[in-house]
Amino acid sequence: MMKTQELRPLVASLFAKGRHRTTRVAVEQEFLVADIATGAVVPIDRVRRAAGTAYALPYLAFEPGGQLELSLPCAPDSATLTSTLCALTDDLAQHLAKEGIRLDALPCDPRLEHEVPLQLTTPRYVAMHRHFDAIGPAGRRMMRRTASTQVCLDWWPGQAGAEQWQVINLAGPFLAARFARSEGREGRLSAWLDLDPARTGFDDRLLRGDPISAYTEFAAGAAVLTTQGPADHLTMLFPPVRPRTTYLEVRFLDAQEPAAVGNVVTALSALMYDDDRRRRTLQELGPELPRLAEHWRAAAMGDQATADRGRELLPDLELVA
Repeated sequence: MMKTQELRPLVASLFAKGRHRTTRVAVEQEFLVADIATGAVVPIDRVRRAAGTAYALPYLAFEPGGQLELSLPCAPDSATLTSTLCALTDDLAQHLAKEGIRLDALPCDPRLEHEVPLQLTTPRYVAMHRHFDAIGPAGRRMMRRTASTQVCLDWWPGQAGAEQWQVINLAGPFLAARFARSEGREGRLSAWLDLDPARTGFDDRLLRGDPISAYTEFAAGAAVLTTQGPADHLTMLFPPVRPRTTYLEVRFLDAQEPAAVGNVVTALSALMYDDDRRRRTLQELGPELPRLAEHWRAAAMGDQATADRGRELLPDLELVA
């Protein structure tokens, strides 16, 4: 385990928050990748070559099982972000299709574990793989066979920023259920809950007391997987919402179809950027803090009441069905 005195200054920098009340949004959209003819896994190098001159090339990255990720720059609003994402995805899909490759915006890979190898074999991913294997099968499933839509939102200074951290964590299980595209023991969220509780934090630990102290204790409680020091250790923690100094990275959502990403971003923006809505939601969800772990498990299992609560949080938003 790593010492708290080593971690605290670095954690404090993660919680610095921005200086202005900006309302930008960004997305990291993941896709499963398959050969059109056979449905088989496609080597990452083949995907890179097929992408060729696609406009999305500067934003292209890959996950351990070969999942493709588009990490888009900030946009001023959800409509602009969604339009950009759809245009880049369509252009990239056309390039890949010419080489017999398709993209699937699915949260869980239907292929079997032995059909989806670990493609990224850097020391970081090998260490993670080994560690998760010692706990159970969820690690392999998460690393190789899941995809998500991660949304990044500006983190405000002062009390508003403290409220943003609280509200997005408290609302997390309800919104995860509201926008879920997988459920049950084989669902994406179940893989995260079963992964390694010491480094995922799907409970109330991060919302108890001072956030910096809570996150430092959380980080200190996770096994150290590499010899690269405390900064690297912090990147190997996977809470449902990750502090990123000037913005918050929402990580709990299943992969959405690109055209539907605007719904998710609109919902998250409303909770983060509307002062009255954020405070009303905090007042409503505050009593649920002791049951947060229970709500996360209910969301993972597809509980309808949890999904309905997610809808009730934002009853007046016009979300496209």
